[in-house]
Amino acid sequence: MAAGFGGLALTLAWRSRSWPLVHDAPILHYIAWRIGDGAVPYRDVFDMNQPGVYVLHLAVLEVFGAGDVAWRAFDFLWLALTALAIAALASPWGAVASLGGAAAFAAYHLAGGAWQAGQRDFLLCPLLLVGVLGVVRWLEGRGRLASLAWSGAAMGAAVTVKPHAGLLAAALGLVVILAAARAGGAACAMPAAVVYGAAVATAPLVLLAWLAAVGGLGAWREAVFEYLLPLYSRLGREASWAIHRWQVWIALALGVALSVARAVRGARFTPRHGLALMGLAYGIVHYVGQGKYWEYHLYPLAAFVTVLLFAGFDPALPGRPVTAAALGIVLVVALLLLRLKGVEAAPASWERDKVARVDALERTLAPRLRPGDTVQMLDTSGGGAHALLRLRVRQPTRFVYDFHFFHDVETPIVRGFRAEFIRGLDARPPRFVVLFEEGWPAGGYERITGFPELAARLSSRYDVLETSAAGYRIYAKRHDP
Repeated sequence: MAAGFGGLALTLAWRSRSWPLVHDAPILHYIAWRIGDGAVPYRDVFDMNQPGVYVLHLAVLEVFGAGDVAWRAFDFLWLALTALAIAALASPWGAVASLGGAAAFAAYHLAGGAWQAGQRDFLLCPLLLVGVLGVVRWLEGRGRLASLAWSGAAMGAAVTVKPHAGLLAAALGLVVILAAARAGGAACAMPAAVVYGAAVATAPLVLLAWLAAVGGLGAWREAVFEYLLPLYSRLGREASWAIHRWQVWIALALGVALSVARAVRGARFTPRHGLALMGLAYGIVHYVGQGKYWEYHLYPLAAFVTVLLFAGFDPALPGRPVTAAALGIVLVVALLLLRLKGVEAAPASWERDKVARVDALERTLAPRLRPGDTVQMLDTSGGGAHALLRLRVRQPTRFVYDFHFFHDVETPIVRGFRAEFIRGLDARPPRFVVLFEEGWPAGGYERITGFPELAARLSSRYDVLETSAAGYRIYAKRHDP
């Protein structure tokens, strides 16, 4: 079974070699390029992600580049790091558990399709796994406080990518305090808690200090506490589940249940099992708590599920042919379902259509742009930022997306966004404005009628240059040769 998952992962990896950079990744590349070019995050480029994401994308641009091949190389590298962390966490349960878990996660990731490559929740996975691994090693008496230091550092880095990881960091901290107190009382618990807590705090404090130094801390606070938490966190929650071939998860859940049951019945349930289950519980909270039910929010859950998936084949467990056979059957079903999912996702059909839209937009704009021209995109993830990245063109405002302007319009923060946007367009009129047909979470071209000030400026100052069948409309500045 481990070889079967490994073979599937290698097959899907080969089929994915030509996957394009697409969907959310080029947006974050664009933001990272702007930051690398001197823009202050949040103040000059408005986005809801946390600064650790920008650091990772800056590193990708510096080390690998901004192309499709570069993105595939980075995705494979991050997948390898995650697989190694899974193998290390499952290693006491034997080679089959290590290799099978690592291969199962690799197959799961590559079966997801091109749009899931490098998603932020995927970026969390090796950090969460290393965080759990460090605490496990400390509980087992290996590495001592050093294990807690690198565990905390990994969890702190995870918090800078998605603050939701703070829940798992806090749960691990509680485990550390309780275990240390049980072993040696308060005197023993204090050093362990201090080392772990200080390590967790390091990365967030460093990035907050960086934001303060460059002048972006106030804008970050506004983005998080005035927009993201009260408004954006509720946006899109009415959406239904978007898990392609969700039946895979039934098989994976049964596999974990059988593996853990075998460990319990065989008296081999260890702290590794317990903390892996804690990670699994966090993965459920991570997915359900965000409430948008996007498939890539399942990545932390998938990481800890695959850690436990092959644990039932620990050679130290007593032989129980019936449960072992049942586990094998469940894994066969999971493998077949993942194969179907991967075969369907491998061509990356809709992702390539989106890249073709970016190609067409780039071909239209490139010959018409002069040095210093700006282009304002009214888009979410349709490809506007990707075109700007390729053209190396800035927007006249800090707004990367347009959906901020079309929800909760009665709130002061959204009214402020609208007023700021109009001031920016008036102060620095862009050469072109590109309106994408598909709005998020809803709406088409007509959505701008709900923003009268914007609609008035487009009608009075711009002419429609092109309405493309690919799903965008280009407005060109009037009386501008």
